[in-house]
Parts: sequence; C-alpha cells; structure tokens
Amino acid sequence: MRPWSVSDSLKLYQIENWGGQYFNVNPAGNLTVHPRQGQGPGIDLTKVIQEVTSQGLELPLLVRFQDIIRHRVIQLNEAFAKAIEEANYAGVYRGVYPIKVNQMREVVEEVVDAGRPYAYGLEAGSKAELVAVLSQDLHPDALTIVNGYKDHSVIRLALMGIKLGKKVIIVIEKLSEVHSVVQIAKEMGVAPMLGLRCKLNSKGSGKWEGSGGELAKFGLTTPEMLYCVNYLKAEGYEDSIKLLHFHIGSQVTNIRTIKEAVKEATRFYAELVKMGFNLEYLDVGGGLGVDYDGSRTDFESSTNYSLQEYCSDVVYSIQEICANEEVPLPTIVSESGRAIAAHHSVLIVNIFGSIEVGTTPIDLPETEDEHNVVKEMRYAYQNISYKNLMESLNEAIQRKEEALSMFKLGLLTIQDRAKIEHLFWQLCRKVQQWAPDMRYIPEEVEKITKALADQYLCNFSIFQSMPDHWAIQQLFPVMPVHRLDEEPVRNATLVDITCDSDGKVCKFVDLRDVKDMIKLHALKDNEAYFVGFFLTGAYQDIMGDLHNLFGKVNEVHVFLDETEPGGYYVEEVIKGNNIASVLSWIQYSPAHIEQEVKSLIDRKVREGLIKPREGVELQNFYENVLQGYTYIDNFKPNLQRSIGSHVDSEQPFGDLLQ
Repeated sequence: MRPWSVSDSLKLYQIENWGGQYFNVNPAGNLTVHPRQGQGPGIDLTKVIQEVTSQGLELPLLVRFQDIIRHRVIQLNEAFAKAIEEANYAGVYRGVYPIKVNQMREVVEEVVDAGRPYAYGLEAGSKAELVAVLSQDLHPDALTIVNGYKDHSVIRLALMGIKLGKKVIIVIEKLSEVHSVVQIAKEMGVAPMLGLRCKLNSKGSGKWEGSGGELAKFGLTTPEMLYCVNYLKAEGYEDSIKLLHFHIGSQVTNIRTIKEAVKEATRFYAELVKMGFNLEYLDVGGGLGVDYDGSRTDFESSTNYSLQEYCSDVVYSIQEICANEEVPLPTIVSESGRAIAAHHSVLIVNIFGSIEVGTTPIDLPETEDEHNVVKEMRYAYQNISYKNLMESLNEAIQRKEEALSMFKLGLLTIQDRAKIEHLFWQLCRKVQQWAPDMRYIPEEVEKITKALADQYLCNFSIFQSMPDHWAIQQLFPVMPVHRLDEEPVRNATLVDITCDSDGKVCKFVDLRDVKDMIKLHALKDNEAYFVGFFLTGAYQDIMGDLHNLFGKVNEVHVFLDETEPGGYYVEEVIKGNNIASVLSWIQYSPAHIEQEVKSLIDRKVREGLIKPREGVELQNFYENVLQGYTYIDNFKPNLQRSIGSHVDSEQPFGDLLQ
C-alpha cells in the first residue's frame, strides 16, 4: 500500500472543490490560506494558531483573513466590469455590501476601503445598521441603500444622509412607507432618492426560495407599485424615483432562476421608464451564492454557476430586455453579501477527547453461571466469519434485544447485561472491518458503520459559532488543519460542549451526497488536535446566541506581509467574552454575585467548616473563573478518550440505528 500524501488529503476533504483556490496544503501537512486566490505564498494556519496561543489566547479561535475580503470585493467588481465590457453594455455597475451579512466594524471597513476605486457602497436593513453605515466614508458616487421596515427616525436618518452629500436611496417596500417619506421629506426640505421593491412572481431556489414570489414578506404588488408612482407624481416627487429593486432570496442555487427573475424585473423597469419616470438604477438584490460543498450543482449548499457566469447573465438579461423595450440601460446594482464575506473567516477548535462506542473499561471474563443469552451472544461473536456475516449480525441483534427485555423484567444481572453489550459491539466491529470487501453493502451494515463512528469532543458551541448548521442544516466544509500528510483512520462526528443534544455536526460536504461522518486522525496523548470550520464569514458571527452562556470566541485578524516571518502578521486580537460579561447581559451583576459568594464563604468560616486561608483561596478561585473565558480551559494537551458508548443501550438495535 502506498503511503498517504497531502494530495490524498486534498481529495478526501475536497479542498480544491469548495476552497475557491483560497486554501491548500503544504508539504508539512498543514493547511495553508492564500488570500490572493492561489497567487503568492500561503499562510500556514497551524503557525498562526501556535503564535497566538503562545501569547495566551485560548481556543476556540476565529481567524479572519482580511485580505480575502478585499480580494472578493475586487473580484466581484472586476467580474461585472468584464461582463459589461464583453457585452458592450452602455452602463456601469455600482454594487453595495449588505452589512447584515457581517456587521463587524473591521469587515465593513475592509469592504469600504477595497471598494473605493469602484464606488462600492453599503446597504442597511435596520435603524442600527443605518447609523453605522452613515458613519462610513464612502466614495462620493457610492450608494447607500436603505431596506427593511422604516419608522420615522429611519427615514429622517436617510434624508439626513442626503443632506450630508451621500447618495442614500430609501427603498419603498410596503405601501405605508411612501406616505411617511413624502411627509418627512417636506418637513426637512430634502428631495428624497427613492427605490421601489417589486414583488416578482419569480421565486428563488434553495433553502431561501420562500423569500421571493407573490407571498414574499417584502415588496410591492403591481397595483401597489402603480399606486406609489401615481401618488409620488401627484405630490411632485416623480423625479425622486431612482431605483427599482427586487430580491428572491439568499444563496440562489440555480442560474436559470436568477436569469428569469432579472428579466421579469427588467420588464417592470422598462414599463416605469416608458411611463415617464426617470429611473437610473436596477437593483438585482442578493442571492449570489457560495459553493459550500464544491459540487457545482443546484443543491442547496452549492451553486451551478460561477461568479463570472452570474455577472455575465445579469448584464446580458438586462441588456436583452431593455433592447427589446427600447429603453435606456440602467446602472446595475447588486447586494451580494454572502459571496463577499463567507470565505474570509475560519473557526478553529481544539479536540479534547472522543467517545468510542463499545469500549469496555473492565474485564468481563466468561463464567460458568452466565445466562444462556450471554452464551449465545458469545457464540455468535466467536464464530462470525465473512461467509456468515449477516446471519451472525442478525443473531446478535436478536440476542441483544432479548437481553434488554430480560433486564427490564429483572431476569438478567447487571454483569450479564454488561457482557451482552460488550460482545455485541465487538461483533459489530468485526462486521465493520469486513464491510469494505462486500460487493453489496446491506443497509444494516451501513447503519453499523454510522453507529460505530467516534464522537470527537470539540471545544465550541454550535449555537454561538455555527447557528445556521443547527437551525437550517447549512453545510460548512470541515477538516483538520494539520497532520494532512497522515492518513485519517477514524470515522467521526463532532459534538460541542453545550448540554444540548442538538449541539453536534453530523452532516459533512461530499461531491455527490451529504456524508454522515468525516474521516479524522486518531487522537494522540499529549498532542493537540485542531479542526477548522470554513466559509463561516457570512451571518454566523452575528447570528450566534448565548445558549449555555457560551459567548463570542476569541478573534484574530491576519494580513499578508511577505516581509514578515511566515509571510503574515496578526494586526488585531479581539478577546472573546468572559463569564462576567455574559452574565451581565442576562441581568446578573458580577459585583453582586461575587459579594454573595463571599458572604457564603465567610459564614462557613465562622461556622468552622472552612479555614480562613481556604476561604480566601476559594474566593480568589471564584473571581478568577468569573473573569475567565466561557469555553473549556485549554489545559496542557492531554487528550482524553472517553470510555463507554455514546449510543443509548436501552434502545432496541433497530431503533438505535435509525
């Protein structure tokens, strides 16, 4: 058998499919990050981890590669420029980044700086977001798009932006907003810039296809749109209508869906122009997807198109309809956020142990007085062969279920039950070993392989750091970030440190399907093992919650610099939440609870149950924990392998493997 190589790891984890040329593996077996998409040397992610942890920063750790954000902004704008040039489109592109995708200041500022040469703007969907967006120093020609529900203060903020010389477009998404805008614009003496969001018949594809269509949450029906334009004309604001907008959902998986929606919206644009309204912009909304699984299909975690195909099809579709309708070409606007932010951040977690099915921490020798059902299970285990594999497996399943029923009735001792469980799982491991040699693998054997997968214990909270995986089963690429020159031999799923049974990752990207397990390396005593979750830069940072009071993780921002050791430098370190801060969010006063514990300790000292010195030590320990990280302490690596089964032995085998 030939030795394992890094090229084998590249294929196993399909890095070249989902990585977008931003990720690779070096000869040392470490994952590397290439913020310029394969150009120039890569950044060794393991060295980044070693550097920041040596300085006292604990895992879990979010690593942001700000240069990837810059590259994505440039790539999007250049792709539209290329499409416009190739089509001889007599117009320009003026994109905006919707900050709801990732509102972190460092992310937004990187987007603004990278987008300045392209007059790239921002989109706000709430009052707080608009407050943040108005503070940004955008290019004079860059747009600020205001979406979402708008009370009077949101409208005033937007009009204030116009007074300050910014191109702020208020998108009318429900009928009542048009009256408020006109009223406040008159009060402030400002000529508003308005957009109309049309409710298309076209719907998206993928998980968010319900965002569009006639029953969408936002948008104006055709009669409502006609009312708006007639009302604005009657009020003398017909020249304020600058933009037509639509949105059919996030992560649109099928390019045909995008083309159909763009064509339908362009018909609306053309009709309004022919009615005499001087629209300048056509906003195709968001939806530009990310190929999370690398399959290039219309599966919900993928896209069947490239960035360049998307831009070219948007440009061509608008041009085609406008030519047919004989109307001027609009400036094209898109609100692509996921495609800008997803690739730039990697969540690194340390594995601190594993749960292995069927391991036995004590000797269970054969005895003369053991029950017949144990003897029958032992016979099945000792006499299993490749030829009688399924017969022996079915016999073992029957004996196990019989033994469980007997134990519940008091007819089987705990010692015999322990033997049954041990022998059963040992037999299952033999089945698993022979399975690869089978011409056809029965469903029961596939279920055994899944049931025997280890659970690797990960120091993070899926609810805080990957809420989309928990809530909507969004797939994210997962893989170890080192030891990639070694063959991974363990089938595994991943579990977090919350006390919630949903805190697990048991679906993994695959080229043809979704895998129930991932191949990982065997854990070594006294050696750390790191796993990365990739493409998490869109939505996950902001949407995380405080389940079990696990707060935001530690964060570092890494920049390329070939003059520095390793070709990078860490610009900024942002500490994650400590326990005191998360408790304060839920109305606990750290000072008060410290005092409460001190009072309790003092009382025990007065009662003579605790010595004064011990009382001081306990108080200091409590206060230190209060100021500490919410996650598991990164003790010196001493990986612990948990013993016992992660499977509920009370369940019948048939139910257990569902």
